[in-house]
Amino acid sequence: MSLYGMMRTGVSGMSAQANRLSTVADNIANSSTSGYKRSSTEFSSLVVPSTAGSYNSGGVTTAVRTAISSQGVLQYTTSTTDLAISGSGFFIVQDSSGQPFLTRAGSFVPDGQGKLVNAAGYTLMGYSYANGIPAATANGYDGLEPVVIGQSALTASPSATGYLSANLPEDAAVVTADSPSDNSATSQYSAKTSLVVYDNTGGQKLLDVYFTKTGANRWDVAVFDRDEATPGGPFPYGTPGSPPLGTAELEFDSSNGKLAGTSDTNVAISVPGGQTLTLDLSAMSELSADFTVFGADVDGNPPSAIDRVEIAGDGTVYAQYDDGSFRALYRVPLADVPSPDNLQKLSGNVFAESASSGGVRIGFAGEGGMGQMVSGALENSNVDIAQELTDMIQAQRNYTANSKVFQTGSELMDLLVNLKR
Repeated sequence: MSLYGMMRTGVSGMSAQANRLSTVADNIANSSTSGYKRSSTEFSSLVVPSTAGSYNSGGVTTAVRTAISSQGVLQYTTSTTDLAISGSGFFIVQDSSGQPFLTRAGSFVPDGQGKLVNAAGYTLMGYSYANGIPAATANGYDGLEPVVIGQSALTASPSATGYLSANLPEDAAVVTADSPSDNSATSQYSAKTSLVVYDNTGGQKLLDVYFTKTGANRWDVAVFDRDEATPGGPFPYGTPGSPPLGTAELEFDSSNGKLAGTSDTNVAISVPGGQTLTLDLSAMSELSADFTVFGADVDGNPPSAIDRVEIAGDGTVYAQYDDGSFRALYRVPLADVPSPDNLQKLSGNVFAESASSGGVRIGFAGEGGMGQMVSGALENSNVDIAQELTDMIQAQRNYTANSKVFQTGSELMDLLVNLKR
């Protein structure tokens, strides 16, 4: 056995224990860092070939593992923009250069531009509702943009969709005079309700919706602008004979009072100064009861400022305006990889894909094995201080033992050198 080999083995052991102490130091220092994942040092023996009657000592090599897939305890906060993930998945963030990364650190706050950034300065990414309901890009980051909740001006959105659910009385008399669709001073109807809608600038428009029974199980629907009504009338609206803003014909099945398959199920309404509003009437019924409205809702909002932001469990970011209305702004996706523990750990509590981790897969919270998003909470570090202190004591003792091996080899080498004296 070579004394030099013995000393090198002692150095190898001390180096390995120093690496272990380094990971323990990192873990203890970041024990209060939100979303931090503890690292550990794993040892592997290094064997040097030996000959008969002579043993050559080898050494030890180390590999650092990070427990990225280990869930930390959730701690609830008072900020709705603090986000945590209960289950698997990562938030997608980007740095100032636009490079995407993965993280579990969800302490997001708006910066000067309204972008949501975490404590390390990384910007949260999401899909915008500006072009309709977003869909995730399964295998890449295309389509993602910074989540911005700041506002420098009032926001208004026109009405485009809505629904109306009501019962029309089955025993109503058939109207034989002019119907509302004729828009004459003698127009008659069977039932009426009104809806508030919004034009392109957020101005309120009050629409009168008339239902007129024209035959057995058959009804006409006509919609007018209240501003055009005749004082004391209300017919005619505007110029006599001018067409309504929208019309539809409803036909009911006499066996169950529901809309027949040949009936219209919605009415397209040309909102003055606004868009075409599609009003869903598929829940209408004709039963032996009075005219009753069960539900009505139309989208759009008047000019108003964002009062607060709420983030749902599926990652949808809603803005609540001064008037109490809600509007979906973004949907925050989650990302995952086949082997999270093999992600590359980088500064700022972020992770990057590696050859061992596999490619990224992007989806939404609660879908395809992704975890649930929790607003108003942060994921604590998964560091156990008691375990780290125990590991530190063990590493210290092992380092001391390896140093004794090196010291013994040095003393024997000194004895060998001094044999000639």
